Amino acid sequence: MTKKSKKYERNLAKKPAAALAVPEAVSAIKKFEGAKFDETVELSVKLGIDPKNTAHAVRGAFSLPHGIGKEMKVVVFAEGEAAKAAKAAGAMEVGAEDLAKKILDGWTDFDVAIAHPAMMRHVGKLGRVLGPQGKMPSPKSGTVTDNIGQAVKEFKAGKVEFRSDDGGNVHCVLGKKSFPVEHLVANVEAFVEHLKTFRHPSVKGNYFVKVTLSTTMSPGIQLAVAQAVES
Repeated sequence: MTKKSKKYERNLAKKPAAALAVPEAVSAIKKFEGAKFDETVELSVKLGIDPKNTAHAVRGAFSLPHGIGKEMKVVVFAEGEAAKAAKAAGAMEVGAEDLAKKILDGWTDFDVAIAHPAMMRHVGKLGRVLGPQGKMPSPKSGTVTDNIGQAVKEFKAGKVEFRSDDGGNVHCVLGKKSFPVEHLVANVEAFVEHLKTFRHPSVKGNYFVKVTLSTTMSPGIQLAVAQAVES
């Protein structure tokens, strides 16, 4: 078992016992003793889904009202006019077969990969590299699109991708601890509301089994979240 730091133990002692509404949870997170860097605020959601049922799977991308406090590094698979649009929008690297080869050779120093549909013949071979890292372009996440320029702008500004894992959990970065309370509250509430839209009619009982807010180094605080559909 990993030994927790004294600071973590002090923060744990401050952790509220009951689930809190989003504004109160954010305020509590802000009061924890911080690290020497600006910690990332993260949301972990245990969904009441059957992870083996593909109809229950959750995957998408969402533009948070106040971003995540970081400019994302975006690469684009495109040619011609789409490539020009990608460069104009600020993509760090644009290519086709050459970019695919660079990634296959081991380069993955970027946050998001976007592809024009015509480029999937090059992108398809990258699944074993980008899939495990959550960087594989997909129409469901908005990273396979004809509108390359707009996609690059949105993801550079902090549009976040998310997906349910094999345990039915969704994890998402929602900003920095230094954000004003009202900005973090807006980001959390907007993302939770967006997640509700993924509830499949066949999901029974609570959709949100457990929702936890934390920073990079802090204990998690459980959120009291209303359900999208009455149980």
